[in-house]
Amino acid sequence: MPDPKSDRPMMLGAVPPRADAPRITATEIGAAVLSLVWLGAVVAWFTLTEPAGEDGAGLILKLFVVFLPVALIWVAALASRTIRDLRQEARRLQVAVDAMRHSYVQQQQAAAAATRPSMERKLDEIAAAAKQAETAIATFTSSRRDGAPRPLPVQPAAQTEQPALAFDAPPEDHRLPIAIDEFIRALNFPDDPEDKEGFRCLRLALEDREAARLIRAAQDVLTLLAQDGIYVDDLRPDRARPEVWRRFAAGERGRTIAALGGIRDRSSIALTAGRMRGDTIFRDAAHHFLRQFDRSFQAFEKTATDQDIAELADTRTARAFMLFGRVTGVFD
Repeated sequence: MPDPKSDRPMMLGAVPPRADAPRITATEIGAAVLSLVWLGAVVAWFTLTEPAGEDGAGLILKLFVVFLPVALIWVAALASRTIRDLRQEARRLQVAVDAMRHSYVQQQQAAAAATRPSMERKLDEIAAAAKQAETAIATFTSSRRDGAPRPLPVQPAAQTEQPALAFDAPPEDHRLPIAIDEFIRALNFPDDPEDKEGFRCLRLALEDREAARLIRAAQDVLTLLAQDGIYVDDLRPDRARPEVWRRFAAGERGRTIAALGGIRDRSSIALTAGRMRGDTIFRDAAHHFLRQFDRSFQAFEKTATDQDIAELADTRTARAFMLFGRVTGVFD
């Protein structure tokens, strides 16, 4: 004969199902005792008191006096039991929610662990391509697109009191500045090993002294973020208008440029903030990256159109800047 309990739904948590709870509790027993005491008192009163002739209204009043307290006692008992059942149901629901939350967190961690090797391989491939470009920089001949590309403005070098010596200028001083569209493409890094255009623009950026500093700083922080399972490809920041970016390039900070902090992923912000507090190398790399981005964007904004700024804001490097800007309080 099958067990009738086997057809019951399984409850998540340690609270027993309602069907297993006792049908008669101390509350009902107390209500029954009070009802009997009250009825006994009424019977004794009627027994000891001589009956008098009364009309129908007096009889109705006596019935109210007899049964109304009994009704109130049982209403209170039923309300108490209902409240107890609701509390048990709330505990069961809380246990079920905690179990589902724990299961969701485990699934997210498993998914992050599964995607981490592919992203780390991608970053390793980018690093290898960058190293190869640096070694071949002396013999590399860059190809330019048809037409007249707009070059990235060259930042003025710091003035020094030491006079220039009569030596030949380094090869990179004779090289043409990188075009703006190539600079933007390099800041987004190659999408995969087959992205030839991305690697070409990355090599061109590494040939440019100022652009190479930002590229290396961005590569460092992206690698460090990947160690904690934070991938900027998964972030979907709110877009800011180009005029807000131009105010940032002009030196404004705080709430006037708060729209640039479009990263809303609380877990990524919390993990980055915790790593900033506990890891000195991570904190130094983040501040170095923010300084390089600030300096490069000031030069970029001078000749960039609104469309150029919008495209740069959608790169992986710009998303890393938004995340670190939120964590370090640049937009507060």
